Amino acid sequence: MMCKKKLIPLFILIGVIFMAGLPSKIASGQGESESYMAPPLQPKRGLAPGMKIQLLSQDNGRKEYAVIFSKGDEVVSGLTEFAKKYDVTSAHFTGIGALRSVTLAWFSPEKKMYKKIPIKDQVEVASLTGNIALLNGNPVVHMHAVVGLSDGTAKAGHILEAHVWPTLEVMVTVDSARMVKTTDPDTGLSFIDP
Repeated sequence: MMCKKKLIPLFILIGVIFMAGLPSKIASGQGESESYMAPPLQPKRGLAPGMKIQLLSQDNGRKEYAVIFSKGDEVVSGLTEFAKKYDVTSAHFTGIGALRSVTLAWFSPEKKMYKKIPIKDQVEVASLTGNIALLNGNPVVHMHAVVGLSDGTAKAGHILEAHVWPTLEVMVTVDSARMVKTTDPDTGLSFIDP
């Protein structure tokens, strides 16, 4: 049996080891508040230099495009630039491929913010769906994904940022009618307002 004199230094040592890691987490902003962010509006531009676009069909104002991303391209930036370049005011899309990193998100109604779900591993895009509509005259991309990890498990959510490796193939249907979004005062999110 250990005597009390030996136990006190042991508890102090355990406390010092525990506290040694805590200040670095606080300084680096790894607390819970750092894992949440306000709903994003417009992504950075120019982050998909390898993106290629092909018009597949056109009929009565409706157009079908293949938007193909290359290694390192960022998907939200690329789809937003595609929408601006081709004057897209209403579209929906699906995609498959792979990513080297992705930040998914889950919306918290209580905080009115997105909780980030960062994935810094190679993943397969099992499902990618989304739409494009106008908010204050600018196209806004809204997309969700289910990604598969190396062990076959999946994670899903709203896409905040996604970096392609080696490719992502997105099939976009552009409609002739305009879709407009308005900001919901209760959540701060932008919803399509038909």
